[in-house]
Amino acid sequence: MQRIERGGSYFQGGVAGFQRVQQRREGRVAALAGGAAGAGQALLDRRDRVDGQLDAEVAAGDHDAVGGLEDLGDRVFGSEVGRGRPLAELWGPAVDVLVALAGNGPPDLLPIEGHEPYRLRAYDAEAMLIEASLLIDWFWPALHGRELPPALAEEFAALWRPLLVEAEKADLGWVLRDYHSPNLMWLPEREGIRQVGILDFQDALKGPLAYDLVSLLQDARLDVPEPLERELLARYCAARGAHSQHFSSDQFVSLYATLGAQRNSKILGIFARLAKRDGKRGYLAHMPRVAHYLERDLAHPALAVLRRFYAREFPAAQNFPPLVL
Repeated sequence: MQRIERGGSYFQGGVAGFQRVQQRREGRVAALAGGAAGAGQALLDRRDRVDGQLDAEVAAGDHDAVGGLEDLGDRVFGSEVGRGRPLAELWGPAVDVLVALAGNGPPDLLPIEGHEPYRLRAYDAEAMLIEASLLIDWFWPALHGRELPPALAEEFAALWRPLLVEAEKADLGWVLRDYHSPNLMWLPEREGIRQVGILDFQDALKGPLAYDLVSLLQDARLDVPEPLERELLARYCAARGAHSQHFSSDQFVSLYATLGAQRNSKILGIFARLAKRDGKRGYLAHMPRVAHYLERDLAHPALAVLRRFYAREFPAAQNFPPLVL
């Protein structure tokens, strides 16, 4: 299995400023999320009382059981870590849930009681590019103090598009999209993958399975040490490989790095937008962590050309500047 090397720089620039809102991009993302809400309804179709929580039972392949909802308590992963529980004790079972989901992908049509069946939308290259572009729509102007030049936006898209066109076709299955510590519950009285409860899955799509794994192992709100990330990535790959002779760890690690760079670019853009537009400056505290994750991803050899662009336009993670937004 390929290693995800540490190193490389990807940020370079000053501080200040801000720029326009990309109406077409944000409209596309909003439409995608709105349509994906049907996925959540499909997963919640057999209870009168819906409290937004999904037992990891879905990962066992019993799609009819997904509607078996219940109060999962208040033991969110982030709170458990704050109480001193080791990350490995929580993140390991959460990885196992994703392995199980990979072996039980979504059906072509999801049944919804009392409604027409729902077909999961695809998490396609266009959607992924729009999300990644939040980096240059909101974060780049904050760093450089001026509006993004159109030529730079075109260069960014040209570098990302071929990577995402490949990603949209690779190793497809459930993509819950927000599979990270704020949305995972710890249920220690249970066994196996049932120890993990899942929240906020209503925007689920069909797309590359690596996306949820990198969401978990590069958690934007908690520091996941690189050695633990590598250990759990290897655990996931070993489990997938044991169940399928067609699974390639090397190909998956490359896809993982691509989607990690895409997701972390998106998050930096979203956090900059939340701080600037909405006055939610608390998100700025998480940005150096996300910058380090992004640097890990860009160190993958498959992203060498993209890494050079980031090195030119943004400062290195270790030199991440305080943002004035």
